[in-house]
Amino acid sequence: MKILLVDDHALFRAGLVHVLRQLDSDAQIIEAGNCAQALAAAATNTDLSLVLLDLHMPDGNGLVTLDTLKERYPGLVMVVLSASESRQDMQNAIKKGALGFIPKSETPEVMLSALRLVIAGGVYVPPQLIDRKPDQQNPQDDKASPNLTPRQLQVLALAIDGKPYKIIARELGLAEPTVKTHLIAAFRALGVSNRMQAARKVQELKLQFPTS
Repeated sequence: MKILLVDDHALFRAGLVHVLRQLDSDAQIIEAGNCAQALAAAATNTDLSLVLLDLHMPDGNGLVTLDTLKERYPGLVMVVLSASESRQDMQNAIKKGALGFIPKSETPEVMLSALRLVIAGGVYVPPQLIDRKPDQQNPQDDKASPNLTPRQLQVLALAIDGKPYKIIARELGLAEPTVKTHLIAAFRALGVSNRMQAARKVQELKLQFPTS
């Protein structure tokens, strides 16, 4: 596994390298201290397995770098590591193509679990940024469409049709635990707890499912 770690704080990178060794003891970890170094590293390491990217960089906006990397390398798995715990930052990162948003305040154990989920094909969003009380939400949140990935929409569509996990897994070529992870994430994004509620929410929001 080859990992690109992008953060302008050398001390944080050193600590995170130690954590990442628990993810894969043989991982090759490439460090970048700014956006320019990150783009250069990605260009010379086309076999990257994972990119961990801070949002606030000294030479630019991490979201812009995220967007650029996604455009140049559509299949690249990217996760944002940020000191921010803003719901808006999380939403922006996911919209730009990140498959995870991990606040730097999380424990190493949570970080590792999140990265394993992403590597397995899931999407990680911290619960504290989703499970908020109504008075903590922005006025626009109720009117906004939920941020669902294409894969989550595929799983959700089949689940609403009443298909069991095993059938969904077979049709989409996924493992059953991965199907459950996607469905849980979709339920959280919709603010529902079961398939029936999800079906109503889909109708209410007029969500469009992928055709394939």
